[in-house]
Amino acid sequence: MHILYKSDPRRGALWQQWLAQHAPDIHLHLWPDIGDPLAVEMLIAWQPPEKLMATFPNLQALLSVGAGADQFDLAALPPDLPVVRMIEPGLTQGMVEYVTFAVLGIHRDMVRYLQQQREASWQAHSVTPAAARRVGVMGLGELGQAALRQLVSLGFDCAGWSRTSRQLDGVRCFHGAAQLGDFLACCDILVCLLPLTAETRGLLNRDLFAQLPPGAALVQAGRGAQLNHADLLAALDSGRLGAAVIDVTDPEPLPPSHPFWRHPAVWLTPHIASQTQNESAVAALLENLRRYQRGEPMIGLIDRARGY
Repeated sequence: MHILYKSDPRRGALWQQWLAQHAPDIHLHLWPDIGDPLAVEMLIAWQPPEKLMATFPNLQALLSVGAGADQFDLAALPPDLPVVRMIEPGLTQGMVEYVTFAVLGIHRDMVRYLQQQREASWQAHSVTPAAARRVGVMGLGELGQAALRQLVSLGFDCAGWSRTSRQLDGVRCFHGAAQLGDFLACCDILVCLLPLTAETRGLLNRDLFAQLPPGAALVQAGRGAQLNHADLLAALDSGRLGAAVIDVTDPEPLPPSHPFWRHPAVWLTPHIASQTQNESAVAALLENLRRYQRGEPMIGLIDRARGY
Protein backbone atom coordinates (compact mmCIF):
# COMPACT_ATOMS: atom_id res chain seq x y z
CA MET A 1 0.00 0.00 0.00
CA HIS A 2 1.32 3.45 -1.01
CA ILE A 3 0.51 6.19 1.54
CA LEU A 4 1.46 9.87 1.37
CA TYR A 5 1.93 12.03 4.48
CA LYS A 6 1.76 15.84 4.31
CA SER A 7 2.08 17.48 7.70
CA ASP A 8 4.70 17.96 10.46
CA PRO A 9 7.84 16.37 8.96
CA ARG A 10 9.22 15.33 12.34
CA ARG A 11 6.08 13.37 13.14
CA GLY A 12 6.08 11.95 9.63
CA ALA A 13 9.62 10.61 10.03
CA LEU A 14 8.66 8.87 13.27
CA TRP A 15 5.54 7.38 11.68
CA GLN A 16 7.60 6.22 8.71
CA GLN A 17 10.04 4.42 11.00
CA TRP A 18 7.26 2.86 13.09
CA LEU A 19 5.37 1.56 10.06
CA ALA A 20 8.55 0.18 8.54
CA GLN A 21 8.97 -1.91 11.69
CA HIS A 22 5.37 -2.92 12.33
CA ALA A 23 3.82 -2.93 8.83
CA PRO A 24 6.54 -3.30 6.15
CA ASP A 25 3.91 -3.83 3.46
CA ILE A 26 2.78 -0.19 3.90
CA HIS A 27 5.01 2.39 2.22
CA LEU A 28 4.71 5.86 3.77
CA HIS A 29 6.10 8.67 1.61
CA LEU A 30 6.76 12.08 3.18
CA TRP A 31 5.77 15.21 1.26
CA PRO A 32 7.21 16.46 -1.08
CA ASP A 33 8.62 13.01 -1.91
CA ILE A 34 5.35 11.66 -3.32
CA GLY A 35 6.76 8.67 -5.18
CA ASP A 36 4.54 7.49 -8.03
CA PRO A 37 1.42 9.73 -7.88
CA LEU A 38 -0.63 7.04 -9.63
CA ALA A 39 0.15 4.63 -6.80
CA VAL A 40 -1.00 6.90 -3.94
CA GLU A 41 -4.04 5.31 -2.27
CA MET A 42 -4.25 7.38 0.92
CA LEU A 43 -3.28 10.94 1.81
CA ILE A 44 -2.72 11.86 5.46
CA ALA A 45 -2.69 15.64 5.90
CA TRP A 46 -3.86 18.72 7.75
CA GLN A 47 -4.25 20.58 4.46
CA PRO A 48 -4.23 18.64 1.15
CA PRO A 49 -2.41 20.03 -1.87
CA GLU A 50 -4.28 21.83 -4.63
CA LYS A 51 -5.66 19.81 -7.56
CA LEU A 52 -5.84 16.78 -5.30
CA MET A 53 -7.59 14.32 -7.58
CA ALA A 54 -5.80 15.52 -10.70
CA THR A 55 -2.49 14.81 -8.98
CA PHE A 56 -3.55 11.56 -7.32
CA PRO A 57 -6.29 10.08 -9.54
CA ASN A 58 -6.35 6.75 -7.66
CA LEU A 59 -6.74 8.26 -4.19
CA GLN A 60 -9.08 6.15 -2.06
CA ALA A 61 -9.35 8.29 1.10
CA LEU A 62 -8.22 11.54 2.74
CA LEU A 63 -7.21 11.21 6.40
CA SER A 64 -6.85 14.11 8.84
CA VAL A 65 -3.89 14.17 11.21
CA GLY A 66 -6.12 15.86 13.81
CA ALA A 67 -9.33 15.19 15.70
CA GLY A 68 -11.32 17.34 13.27
CA ALA A 69 -11.71 17.52 9.52
CA ASP A 70 -13.39 20.94 9.26
CA GLN A 71 -10.15 22.38 7.90
CA PHE A 72 -10.88 20.49 4.68
CA ASP A 73 -13.05 22.17 2.04
CA LEU A 74 -15.44 19.25 1.63
CA ALA A 75 -17.22 20.97 -1.26
CA ALA A 76 -13.97 20.89 -3.25
CA LEU A 77 -13.52 17.15 -2.75
CA PRO A 78 -15.21 14.39 -4.77
CA PRO A 79 -18.46 13.50 -2.97
CA ASP A 80 -17.56 9.81 -2.91
CA LEU A 81 -14.05 10.30 -1.46
CA PRO A 82 -14.02 9.06 2.16
CA VAL A 83 -12.74 11.68 4.62
CA VAL A 84 -11.55 10.39 7.99
CA ARG A 85 -10.64 12.26 11.17
CA MET A 86 -8.10 11.03 13.70
CA ILE A 87 -9.47 9.20 16.72
CA GLU A 88 -6.74 8.02 19.05
CA PRO A 89 -6.27 7.73 22.83
CA GLY A 90 -3.60 10.44 23.06
CA LEU A 91 -5.86 13.09 21.52
CA THR A 92 -8.72 12.15 23.80
CA GLN A 93 -6.62 12.09 26.96
CA GLY A 94 -5.07 15.45 26.10
CA MET A 95 -8.51 17.06 25.79
CA VAL A 96 -9.68 15.48 29.03
CA GLU A 97 -6.64 16.94 30.80
CA TYR A 98 -7.16 20.41 29.30
CA VAL A 99 -10.88 20.59 30.05
CA THR A 100 -10.27 19.35 33.59
CA PHE A 101 -7.53 21.95 34.11
CA ALA A 102 -9.72 24.74 32.73
CA VAL A 103 -12.84 23.80 34.70
CA LEU A 104 -10.90 23.35 37.94
CA GLY A 105 -9.04 26.62 37.34
CA ILE A 106 -12.30 28.51 36.92
CA HIS A 107 -13.99 26.60 39.75
CA ARG A 108 -11.20 27.48 42.20
CA ASP A 109 -10.96 31.13 41.05
CA MET A 110 -7.47 30.75 39.60
CA VAL A 111 -8.11 33.35 36.89
CA ARG A 112 -8.85 35.89 39.61
CA TYR A 113 -5.96 34.74 41.81
CA LEU A 114 -3.52 35.10 38.92
CA GLN A 115 -4.64 38.68 38.45
CA GLN A 116 -4.34 39.29 42.20
CA GLN A 117 -0.78 37.96 42.08
CA ARG A 118 0.08 40.51 39.40
CA GLU A 119 -1.39 43.21 41.63
CA ALA A 120 0.34 41.90 44.80
CA SER A 121 -3.10 41.49 46.38
CA TRP A 122 -3.41 38.82 49.11
CA GLN A 123 -7.15 38.19 49.29
CA ALA A 124 -8.93 34.88 49.83
CA HIS A 125 -12.34 34.02 48.38
CA SER A 126 -14.87 31.43 49.48
CA VAL A 127 -14.74 27.99 47.87
CA THR A 128 -17.84 26.52 46.22
CA PRO A 129 -18.21 22.71 46.49
CA ALA A 130 -17.92 20.89 43.16
CA ALA A 131 -21.42 19.45 43.64
CA ALA A 132 -22.79 23.00 43.64
CA ARG A 133 -20.98 23.97 40.42
CA ARG A 134 -22.89 23.24 37.22
CA VAL A 135 -20.71 22.36 34.23
CA GLY A 136 -22.11 21.94 30.73
CA VAL A 137 -20.32 20.48 27.72
CA MET A 138 -21.45 21.30 24.18
CA GLY A 139 -20.52 18.44 21.88
CA LEU A 140 -21.00 14.85 23.01
CA GLY A 141 -18.70 13.02 20.66
CA GLU A 142 -15.62 11.06 21.69
CA LEU A 143 -13.94 14.07 23.35
CA GLY A 144 -17.02 15.46 25.05
CA GLN A 145 -18.04 12.14 26.54
CA ALA A 146 -14.54 11.48 27.88
CA ALA A 147 -14.33 14.96 29.42
CA LEU A 148 -17.71 14.55 31.09
CA ARG A 149 -16.75 11.20 32.61
CA GLN A 150 -13.82 12.90 34.32
CA LEU A 151 -15.88 15.89 35.46
CA VAL A 152 -18.57 13.60 36.89
CA SER A 153 -15.88 11.69 38.80
CA LEU A 154 -14.77 14.98 40.39
CA GLY A 155 -18.28 15.58 41.71
CA PHE A 156 -19.45 18.37 39.41
CA ASP A 157 -23.13 18.72 38.49
CA CYS A 158 -22.81 17.93 34.78
CA ALA A 159 -24.97 18.48 31.71
CA GLY A 160 -24.34 17.92 28.02
CA TRP A 161 -25.78 19.22 24.77
CA SER A 162 -25.57 17.75 21.29
CA ARG A 163 -27.31 18.04 17.95
CA THR A 164 -29.05 14.70 18.40
CA SER A 165 -30.20 12.84 21.52
CA ARG A 166 -27.56 11.13 23.72
CA GLN A 167 -27.67 9.36 27.08
CA LEU A 168 -24.67 9.46 29.45
CA ASP A 169 -24.42 8.14 32.99
CA GLY A 170 -24.49 10.90 35.56
CA VAL A 171 -25.13 13.63 32.96
CA ARG A 172 -28.33 15.52 32.18
CA CYS A 173 -28.46 15.44 28.39
CA PHE A 174 -30.09 18.02 26.14
CA HIS A 175 -30.28 18.06 22.37
CA GLY A 176 -31.34 20.18 19.44
CA ALA A 177 -32.12 23.87 19.10
CA ALA A 178 -35.31 23.56 21.14
CA GLN A 179 -33.41 22.43 24.27
CA LEU A 180 -30.36 24.69 23.92
CA GLY A 181 -31.78 27.46 26.12
CA ASP A 182 -32.63 25.04 28.95
CA PHE A 183 -29.11 23.60 28.74
CA LEU A 184 -27.40 27.01 28.82
CA ALA A 185 -29.48 28.12 31.83
CA CYS A 186 -27.86 25.38 33.94
CA CYS A 187 -24.21 26.07 32.98
CA ASP A 188 -22.08 27.94 35.50
CA ILE A 189 -19.15 26.81 33.36
CA LEU A 190 -19.78 26.20 29.65
CA VAL A 191 -17.30 24.03 27.75
CA CYS A 192 -17.44 24.11 23.94
CA LEU A 193 -16.10 21.01 22.17
CA LEU A 194 -18.28 21.30 19.07
CA PRO A 195 -17.00 20.71 15.54
CA LEU A 196 -17.09 23.62 13.12
CA THR A 197 -20.15 23.50 10.88
CA ALA A 198 -22.38 26.09 9.26
CA GLU A 199 -24.61 25.87 12.36
CA THR A 200 -21.81 26.31 14.91
CA ARG A 201 -19.89 29.08 13.15
CA GLY A 202 -20.30 32.20 15.31
CA LEU A 203 -22.47 30.30 17.82
CA LEU A 204 -20.63 31.65 20.86
CA ASN A 205 -22.03 35.14 20.68
CA ARG A 206 -23.99 37.77 22.61
CA ASP A 207 -27.32 35.93 22.29
CA LEU A 208 -25.87 32.71 23.65
CA PHE A 209 -24.01 34.44 26.49
CA ALA A 210 -27.25 36.15 27.53
CA GLN A 211 -28.80 32.73 28.19
CA LEU A 212 -26.09 31.69 30.65
CA PRO A 213 -26.41 32.39 34.39
CA PRO A 214 -24.92 35.77 35.37
CA GLY A 215 -21.18 35.45 36.02
CA ALA A 216 -20.84 32.16 34.14
CA ALA A 217 -17.54 31.19 32.53
CA LEU A 218 -16.56 29.86 29.11
CA VAL A 219 -14.02 27.22 28.11
CA GLN A 220 -13.52 27.35 24.35
CA ALA A 221 -11.65 24.32 22.97
CA GLY A 222 -13.81 23.72 19.90
CA ARG A 223 -12.94 25.73 16.79
CA GLY A 224 -11.83 29.34 16.55
CA ALA A 225 -14.53 30.51 14.13
CA GLN A 226 -17.26 29.61 16.65
CA LEU A 227 -16.40 32.52 18.96
CA ASN A 228 -17.39 36.15 18.44
CA HIS A 229 -14.48 38.00 20.06
CA ALA A 230 -16.21 41.36 20.45
CA ASP A 231 -19.25 39.77 22.07
CA LEU A 232 -17.10 37.82 24.52
CA LEU A 233 -15.14 40.94 25.51
CA ALA A 234 -18.39 42.87 26.01
CA ALA A 235 -19.80 40.05 28.16
CA LEU A 236 -16.65 39.93 30.30
CA ASP A 237 -16.45 43.70 30.70
CA SER A 238 -20.12 43.96 31.70
CA GLY A 239 -19.92 41.08 34.19
CA ARG A 240 -22.36 38.95 32.21
CA LEU A 241 -19.48 36.43 32.08
CA GLY A 242 -16.85 36.10 34.80
CA ALA A 243 -13.98 34.36 33.01
CA ALA A 244 -12.93 32.63 29.81
CA VAL A 245 -10.30 30.01 29.00
CA ILE A 246 -9.64 30.11 25.25
CA ASP A 247 -7.50 27.63 23.32
CA VAL A 248 -8.71 28.24 19.76
CA THR A 249 -9.12 31.55 17.94
CA ASP A 250 -9.69 32.93 14.48
CA PRO A 251 -7.15 33.95 13.30
CA GLU A 252 -4.33 31.91 14.80
CA PRO A 253 -2.11 33.30 16.13
CA LEU A 254 -3.87 36.39 17.37
CA PRO A 255 -2.15 39.71 16.54
CA PRO A 256 -0.11 41.16 19.43
CA SER A 257 -2.61 44.02 19.81
CA HIS A 258 -5.60 41.71 20.44
CA PRO A 259 -7.32 42.36 23.82
CA PHE A 260 -7.36 38.66 24.73
CA TRP A 261 -3.61 38.79 25.44
CA ARG A 262 -4.02 41.23 28.32
CA HIS A 263 -7.60 40.87 29.52
CA PRO A 264 -7.63 40.08 33.28
CA ALA A 265 -10.51 37.59 32.94
CA VAL A 266 -8.99 35.61 30.04
CA TRP A 267 -6.61 32.67 30.04
CA LEU A 268 -5.29 32.20 26.50
CA THR A 269 -3.42 29.13 25.24
CA PRO A 270 -2.04 28.57 21.71
CA HIS A 271 -4.23 25.70 20.42
CA ILE A 272 -2.54 23.10 22.60
CA ALA A 273 -5.54 21.50 24.35
CA SER A 274 -5.25 18.22 22.48
CA GLN A 275 -2.32 17.16 20.35
CA THR A 276 -1.74 14.01 18.33
CA GLN A 277 0.57 11.63 20.21
CA ASN A 278 2.98 9.96 17.85
CA GLU A 279 2.92 6.29 18.82
CA SER A 280 -0.76 5.97 19.71
CA ALA A 281 -1.71 7.96 16.60
CA VAL A 282 0.31 5.86 14.17
CA ALA A 283 -1.09 2.71 15.80
CA ALA A 284 -4.61 4.09 15.25
CA LEU A 285 -3.65 4.94 11.66
CA LEU A 286 -2.46 1.38 11.05
CA GLU A 287 -5.69 -0.03 12.46
CA ASN A 288 -7.66 2.12 10.02
CA LEU A 289 -5.47 1.06 7.09
CA ARG A 290 -6.00 -2.59 8.00
CA ARG A 291 -9.75 -1.99 8.22
CA TYR A 292 -9.63 -0.48 4.74
CA GLN A 293 -7.72 -3.50 3.43
CA ARG A 294 -10.34 -5.82 4.96
CA GLY A 295 -13.15 -3.83 3.40
CA GLU A 296 -14.41 -2.58 6.77
CA PRO A 297 -15.51 1.01 7.55
CA MET A 298 -12.68 3.16 8.87
CA ILE A 299 -12.96 4.66 12.36
CA GLY A 300 -13.63 8.41 12.27
CA LEU A 301 -15.35 8.46 8.88
CA ILE A 302 -16.92 11.88 8.28
CA ASP A 303 -20.64 12.15 7.52
CA ARG A 304 -20.65 14.66 4.66
CA ALA A 305 -24.23 15.73 5.42
CA ARG A 306 -23.32 16.72 8.99
CA GLY A 307 -19.81 17.92 8.24
CA TYR A 308 -18.21 15.86 11.03
